[in-house]
Amino acid sequence: MQILKQPPQFDFMRVHKTAMMISMIFLLIGLGSVVTKGMNLGIDFTGGTLIEVGYQQAAELSSLRDTLAKQGFDDAVVQHFGTAKDVLVRIAPREGVTSAQLSTQLLAVLSSTENGTADMRRVEFVGPQIGDELIEKGGLAMLTALGCILVYVWIRFEKRFALGAIAALVHDVIFTMGAFSILGLEFDLTVLAAILAVIGYSLNDTIVVFDRVRENFRKMRKGTPTDVVNQSINQTLSRTMMTSLTTLLVLVALFIFGGELIHGFATALIVGIVVGTYSSIYIASASALMLGVTKEDLLPPDKEGEDQEPVM
Repeated sequence: MQILKQPPQFDFMRVHKTAMMISMIFLLIGLGSVVTKGMNLGIDFTGGTLIEVGYQQAAELSSLRDTLAKQGFDDAVVQHFGTAKDVLVRIAPREGVTSAQLSTQLLAVLSSTENGTADMRRVEFVGPQIGDELIEKGGLAMLTALGCILVYVWIRFEKRFALGAIAALVHDVIFTMGAFSILGLEFDLTVLAAILAVIGYSLNDTIVVFDRVRENFRKMRKGTPTDVVNQSINQTLSRTMMTSLTTLLVLVALFIFGGELIHGFATALIVGIVVGTYSSIYIASASALMLGVTKEDLLPPDKEGEDQEPVM
């Protein structure tokens, strides 16, 4: 199935320098936010206690926050979870207080408000040590994925394509993390999993374009490397649009109807897929082009003695 009956003839590479400059500005803004403002790390990474309670009627969050603050829990994060009757409370660990004691105290405070009795739904506790390990292992997982991709693309294509692919993936990761930092969205394990999925999705898009570039470099006798890259992107544009749009439809449905638990996951994937589609054109392909990839780099090596006359 194709959206476009005939490959278009857009001159994508005509504005590739402008696109890369704009991307660099956004990356610097995102990176600056991550460094200065930091990430709103979830309980998976920071450690602490999370309890979910339910009320018989819609709960007033301002009333809950005021009551918790008066009882010494002024650092508690209170939010609706799913419906207006369900409330999620996160709080940092307290010295000398066990998770069970802390959750009991919180439940008592939450039941003492004008919202009525709170029914406990679940309690989760993550220690700070586990949080540190998750940060370390999550970072290592991301670096390992990028390293393996670099080797794979280098072997399958050429080193300049490998560098272009890695530049695109780093661009996607920083952009997505920067968006979460700027918007103050919670960064938990589901978001980390989404970013790893974005790496895979973006790489798949990039490989499809690179495959066509390599094929066209061998088929097209005329034209500059820029013409070949433009032609290849146009030929794969229908497939790229179809894949991205159908994936986005699923993710938007998950975002709207999937509940609070996967909001972060769906948000990260929506941002990552939009950025990944863009980066396969204006970061990966443009980077390979700017690094000087040529037709000769992708031609198969001549077999030894191929140009000699056969011996009769």
